[in-house]
Amino acid sequence: MSALEFRIDRRSGVAAYQQIVLQTKQALRLGVLMPGDRLPTAKEVAETCAVNPNTTLKAYRELEREGLVEPRPGLGTFVRRSLARPQAGADSPLREELDGWMVRAREAGLEQEDVAALFASVLEQRYAAGNTGGSESEARSSNR
Repeated sequence: MSALEFRIDRRSGVAAYQQIVLQTKQALRLGVLMPGDRLPTAKEVAETCAVNPNTTLKAYRELEREGLVEPRPGLGTFVRRSLARPQAGADSPLREELDGWMVRAREAGLEQEDVAALFASVLEQRYAAGNTGGSESEARSSNR
């Protein structure tokens, strides 16, 4: 059994196979999936997510092209390499800080969509092409 269960949001506007790719990459980044782990079979995903098995196979082929997974005939599809970084792990100080910020945002009355928009805005600003990140004081002065 796999440690990963896909959730398909049919209202998102993102193709189901792409959601599977993105969720797999997120699990790889967070260390939920590690090299050697088996992904759910196309049949398992079809049963739990009500998608055509070919949708899952398309996602797995894309992940295979990126070198992240490998099919093993008769056994399933297995994780080949991780995307996890210690700084992004479940026990990292950065995650704890982000969790605290989320608590404050919710207490301030922000809804999930508000938080997502705010996060996306800051993310885009910080990781825009050519932006090296700068220091916290530089960020504050550039917003004045």
